[in-house]
Amino acid sequence: MSEEKKQAFRPKHLTVEDIRDGCMTLYGEDNEETKLCMVQEEFRQGIEMIQSFSPSVTFYGSARLPEDDPSYKQAQMIAKRIVEETGVSILSGGGGGIMEAANRGAYEAGGRSVGLTIKLPHDQKTNKYVTDSIPFYFFFTRKVSMSYTTEACLFFPGGFGTFDELFEVLTLKQTKKISDVPIILVGKEFWAPFQLAIQQTMLEKYNTITTQELSLYTITDDVNEIVNIIKQSKPGLGELK
Repeated sequence: MSEEKKQAFRPKHLTVEDIRDGCMTLYGEDNEETKLCMVQEEFRQGIEMIQSFSPSVTFYGSARLPEDDPSYKQAQMIAKRIVEETGVSILSGGGGGIMEAANRGAYEAGGRSVGLTIKLPHDQKTNKYVTDSIPFYFFFTRKVSMSYTTEACLFFPGGFGTFDELFEVLTLKQTKKISDVPIILVGKEFWAPFQLAIQQTMLEKYNTITTQELSLYTITDDVNEIVNIIKQSKPGLGELK
């Protein structure tokens, strides 16, 4: 059978269980080859689907913030405004808190609201504002897919997971492993101490970064500035609507 024929029969949207069962059929249980197969299939499906939602903007932030939290409301409003002015897809982890706020804003604006969901021991509930979902079992395949073709990364207040994602994206941009996407830290009150620590400790005391590397990200609460940064990230982006 030709490669073209093989591709024609490939399922377009596999669940985590579909991927696991298919790989176990090929390699058996408790096998390193099975795990490698699952990783490969998650990357393949994740990246293919992400590309189908391009152009997109990715939102990161805590899953623990309730809908009456100012950061939740801010993320919801910004996502809605971005969709209304650019027509891009909004990507998030598909859970609660900031993820829900971003999907909610996109949903209210009539845009594509994408959730990159993760399989956990105690299942993370997919928020009701997701219009399209991409399932993952591994955190690292999910993280790569979230930043693969995005036009901008917006980081809101969060915990260890948010900082893990932020430093990975910063490192990828610093080392030019991803394109020069804007990294926007939203919430000056939350991010100001982070900025101070970077300047006083990493830059001034230990010289582990350079002054130029402080420009890898922007800290702002200005919605107009955020929307303009996104519009300028790709020629013609503001003309999609």
